[in-house]
Amino acid sequence: MSFALGVVLFALVLAVSISAHEFGHLLTAKMFGMKARRYFIGFGPKIWSFRRGETEYGLKAIPAGGFVDIAGMSHLEELHADDEPRAFWRFKPWKRVVVMSAGSVVHFVLAIVVLYAIAITAGLPNNAPIEPTLSEVPACVQQLNSDGTAKDCTAADPRSPALVAGLQSGDKITAVDGRTVTIWDDLVTYVRAHPNTDIQVTYQRGGATKTVTVHTQQANRPALDSEKGDASGMINVGVLGASGTLPPATVSYNPVSAVGATAGFTGTAFKATFSAIGQFPSKIPKLLHALSGEPRDPDTPVSVVGASKLGGQAIEAGQWLSFFLLLAGFNLFIGVFNLLPLLPLDGGHIAILAYEKVRSMIAKARGKADPGVVDQTKLAPIMLTVIFIVGGISLLTIYADVVNPIANPFR
Repeated sequence: MSFALGVVLFALVLAVSISAHEFGHLLTAKMFGMKARRYFIGFGPKIWSFRRGETEYGLKAIPAGGFVDIAGMSHLEELHADDEPRAFWRFKPWKRVVVMSAGSVVHFVLAIVVLYAIAITAGLPNNAPIEPTLSEVPACVQQLNSDGTAKDCTAADPRSPALVAGLQSGDKITAVDGRTVTIWDDLVTYVRAHPNTDIQVTYQRGGATKTVTVHTQQANRPALDSEKGDASGMINVGVLGASGTLPPATVSYNPVSAVGATAGFTGTAFKATFSAIGQFPSKIPKLLHALSGEPRDPDTPVSVVGASKLGGQAIEAGQWLSFFLLLAGFNLFIGVFNLLPLLPLDGGHIAILAYEKVRSMIAKARGKADPGVVDQTKLAPIMLTVIFIVGGISLLTIYADVVNPIANPFR
């Protein structure tokens, strides 16, 4: 029941955010005095509508987005004489850019509001690096269960190198073989690269700094991203026989400190979004492999269907924080994606406006006549190609989310 509730809730909130996207276009168009004739959620046959003032508001049968119909979006459109002065193309370029970008701005605002609310309630995920402080020094080099958890020590397991060298819980490692260590990953990377080797470990305990020789052991561990494991993803590496002190999973803030924390987290999320979009082409083959019946790579794209399933799984697992982080991330992605300089996306129209402005400035500087507007009919083949590619990938992703969904990450 909780899974179904989560799916419906996530899909409903996404529908609200998409409605808000289109409302951003509507609101700014009306603010500047443009004539907005229609505001509809969905496409296809009309289900229901009403008119208020000069604008018709309504719902259409296919819930795949929405649109705002502004008079004069194209120079080729024939308008009534009364509408000519309020045609979209007659307004200054910066006003048209504001209208076209307003939808994405709404998504960004929604994401920031969600993240700020998380910051002052459940707390934002703690992305602080793990300090190289030992939290536990077991008696042996522990073997791993199939789920990655450590097994209990047995007489057959080699003794922990850290324990043999006299290291204790609470010791802070500051250097290995003379190389400064500032975060846990520095220590792990060096030790993993030196199995069955004597290394000099410098540490702090009780205000004193000491150095001991540790003879590392070799163990089979899951390969890191920078390592090449075997077919099962495992690799033989050096181990210290100790674990690090994990920081709190989340950090809560007061209403004032949450402002800076939200800004920082949003900046990181933006970078991750741009990175994900940049890597998108390389993920298509993985998606095709999933459609052929191979296990679904969790790094493949997901559609609204897949995202809604993940939202349901998060709530089913009681992880409301993950639910809202997923919601914020999806809004950031939609906002950034819509600003890509490709027709028919908002960013494509903005790119054309920018091109027209720059071309006019260059012509003016050279004493030549303004070349005028771009003939968008010549761009129709490009626009149709983008629609075909993006639409095709979207349909493939939806199909994959139905027949071969990503494994539940919240179990």
